[in-house]
Amino acid sequence: MVDRIEGQIERITYNDEDKGYGVVRVRIRGRRDLVTVVGSFVNIMPGEILSMEGEWTIHPRYGEQFKVDHYETLKPATLEGIRKYLGSGLIKGIGPVMADRIVNQFGKDTLDIIDREIERLAEIQGIGEYRIKQIGSAWEEQKEIRELMIFLRSHGVGAAHASRIFKQYGKASLTVLQENPYRLAMDISGIGFLTADKIARNLGFSADSSLRAEAALLYLLYEASDDGHVCVPEGQLVEQAEKLLEIPLVRTGEALRALVASERLVSEVLQGTVATHFGDRHALYLRGFHVAETQVAQRLSYLRLSPYRQHRLDPEKAVAWLQGKLPFELAPLQKQAVKQALSDQVVVITGGPGTGKTTLIRAILAVFKQISARVCLAAPTGRAAKRLSEATRHPAGTVHRLLEFSPQLGGFQRNEGRPLKADVIIIDEASMLDILLSHYLLKAIPGHAVLILVGDVDQLPSVGPGNVLNDIIESRTVSVVRLTEIFRQARQSRIIVNAHLVRNGQLPRTQNESDKLQDFYFIQKEDPEEAFNILLKLCTDRIPARFGFDPMEDVQVLSPMHRGAVGTQRLNQALQEALNPRAESVNRNGRVFRLQDRVMQVRNNYDKEVFNGDMGRIAQLDMENQEVKVLMDGRLVTYDFSELDELQLAYAISVHKAQGSEYQAVVLPLVTQHYVMLQRNLLYTAITRAKKLVVIVGSKKALAMAVRNNKMDRRFTLLRERLAGELS
Repeated sequence: MVDRIEGQIERITYNDEDKGYGVVRVRIRGRRDLVTVVGSFVNIMPGEILSMEGEWTIHPRYGEQFKVDHYETLKPATLEGIRKYLGSGLIKGIGPVMADRIVNQFGKDTLDIIDREIERLAEIQGIGEYRIKQIGSAWEEQKEIRELMIFLRSHGVGAAHASRIFKQYGKASLTVLQENPYRLAMDISGIGFLTADKIARNLGFSADSSLRAEAALLYLLYEASDDGHVCVPEGQLVEQAEKLLEIPLVRTGEALRALVASERLVSEVLQGTVATHFGDRHALYLRGFHVAETQVAQRLSYLRLSPYRQHRLDPEKAVAWLQGKLPFELAPLQKQAVKQALSDQVVVITGGPGTGKTTLIRAILAVFKQISARVCLAAPTGRAAKRLSEATRHPAGTVHRLLEFSPQLGGFQRNEGRPLKADVIIIDEASMLDILLSHYLLKAIPGHAVLILVGDVDQLPSVGPGNVLNDIIESRTVSVVRLTEIFRQARQSRIIVNAHLVRNGQLPRTQNESDKLQDFYFIQKEDPEEAFNILLKLCTDRIPARFGFDPMEDVQVLSPMHRGAVGTQRLNQALQEALNPRAESVNRNGRVFRLQDRVMQVRNNYDKEVFNGDMGRIAQLDMENQEVKVLMDGRLVTYDFSELDELQLAYAISVHKAQGSEYQAVVLPLVTQHYVMLQRNLLYTAITRAKKLVVIVGSKKALAMAVRNNKMDRRFTLLRERLAGELS
């Protein structure tokens, strides 16, 4: 039997539109206490009236609940309801204080006046022409989102993605949905092919439509790039598409040929040993990645063989001069690296922690400064650039800033037509360079300049597609100096010693000496739940008490995985509650962001000049203007509430996202539950992120599994072959 109730939303306890589940507290006539209502809710706000159909149930823990099958939203009818509705953050430009003023002025006619006579808001103190325009725009946007929700629901599709769709396409949203809903899978983060396909099928698109097949192939290539691949074997892609589409092979082949003919994809023919190693005679690329990879190979080859080098010094004399200026003796490999930088135009310097990479950068800088060469220092991330600048006392910035990225002018302003004004370019943390950023960097390097790439090739590869530093080294076409000697001061650190043991396939030394403080600890916990509990105590109590580290600033949890008992998702919720429990907050799509929370950017946003992996702290929450301000690398970055899916909590982050960063203390859960991710380079990368303390919590079996597993996940890329001349 279907029950019907009507009530006003008092508060929203939880609502995850993506997962289609929410918990709402509602006041209904005839009941003194609030009623708990559960179901799938989209774009609801306190103060709204819901007309609901469903059934009463008894939850074993939470008691009586009304489970909603269908609902409609109605405008609030009472003055208090209108106040809550307007002041809940629904309309940008109206917060709780302004909502009170408006309702006090217009009473029950408030919503009709905003809808039909919005200019009358000028009667309210504090509302001028700009604010009226802002409120009017937000009000219209809400109406259009509601229309979009109704359209989606009428075709049997959940409306959870309505806000994201509207944000992407605006007033053209309905047109896009009707003409090609498969665009959603490529254009909107969080909407995969299956969701777009469900919308399309409900709108009447056939299973064997060419749009569907082409969209699936493009989507799979985008997914592959998210996993680090620059290209994929054709056979593998077609096989994946067949499973996804459940249509005949011939249809997939037609779609593939159409995409190649329209130049959205590039199919490159491989021969001989290249085809054998790659596993297919055809490599498929998204066009932009093919351009990037071929151009990186060409520009590196050109630079390496360029006859235009401006500064040519006698390497032996330069090293002798340098040695006379230094208070210590350069190691043989360090001397070799300086000589290579003075004689070759492209040089790679790689090595683990404590092997003197930063000292070497300072030494090379000193030589080039002596002859007044123009030197640029950069790194892929803001934190790495700041660390480089502090260590060398020479200005350093991100690669994006070096290349003068401008969202207003559309892209990087430094390129082959306007190259960098530099004689020497030194890039630190070069293992983080993906194929696209490498492409833009190399386009901007003048033919006479020296390029020096410094990084640790044994770390995890870049978050973005490609394995650039490794491919350059493996091509054997440029000068490479691998630093192996751990210097005396560094040998005092168990962090550095253990990092090198792990890199060499040996177990780290985990014996704990209780009588004195150490910088490396292993706490054995076989059960993941026990590991979770001890990890929380370490971060909130034990490490701050014993070492004096600030738990909000200095202690970083790194985890191999996002899910599981000690994955980043669960850890973030628990650490937020433990370290920042009562701060002012905003709840969006089931995620709570609080004032002072540690957060991370999870995708590149060129307009804001923030990039995947950048971290900061929430400095301001503006409910009236629906904005969150995050302090990142010394500047405030503003996010509209609708953009909060670009952020995630960062009390715990993946090891991959920690590349290029250093933390005072690193806490690493390592359990057999993580077996699919337990790799040597992952453990090595995690250890080398710590400056003063590493604590590993987990099982010795998991630790041994990680150390033994030196089989890195393969990334499909042909940069090595191009550099080596095996591909034209």
